[in-house]
Amino acid sequence: MTSACLRETVPAEVQILLVGIGGQGIQLIGKTLALAATTEGKHAMLAADYGGEMRGGPSNASVVIGAAPLRSLPILPSAGAAIVANHKFTGPVPERLRQGGLLLVNSSIVDGNAGRGTHRVVEVPATALAAELKAPQSAGFVLLGAFNRLTGLVADEQLVAAMTSLLPPYRAQHAATNAEALAVGAAAVAEQEVLS
Repeated sequence: MTSACLRETVPAEVQILLVGIGGQGIQLIGKTLALAATTEGKHAMLAADYGGEMRGGPSNASVVIGAAPLRSLPILPSAGAAIVANHKFTGPVPERLRQGGLLLVNSSIVDGNAGRGTHRVVEVPATALAAELKAPQSAGFVLLGAFNRLTGLVADEQLVAAMTSLLPPYRAQHAATNAEALAVGAAAVAEQEVLS
């Protein structure tokens, strides 16, 4: 089944947890996914939770995407998928995922063994791949590209457009590298089975 087919048959609601630390772009990738979904005519909600530190503190987001209007804020006691960018504040994420949920981890720094046996764990060395791009700040986009390839939630070009529009003017020079990071993430899981 192609990603395009999956986008046409999006489940009634998809809940995603995004977990990392300040400076990894967790808030930006959450906003990017939500904006890309709404641009395609889906409904999306985003909730953010982060520490006061600029870098190194906890940074979490929840994104809910649905084919119909959503009725409540995305404060999720459980979810069908999670993107974990850093081990420091992962906490109970595997326990919050429903049985068989997708657990996408940055295997450069996160051990994916915690969810094995109960979840579909996919490991992507996002930090290492971003370093190869000479853009360590793009690791979050590597993960987002991989996630979108695995789920087919939105068109790749919508992610790029959303990301580009969300970058502040003083970071506009990162748009091309972030777009490349999305493609690298998708390529990293190209051999993996796409979720249906």
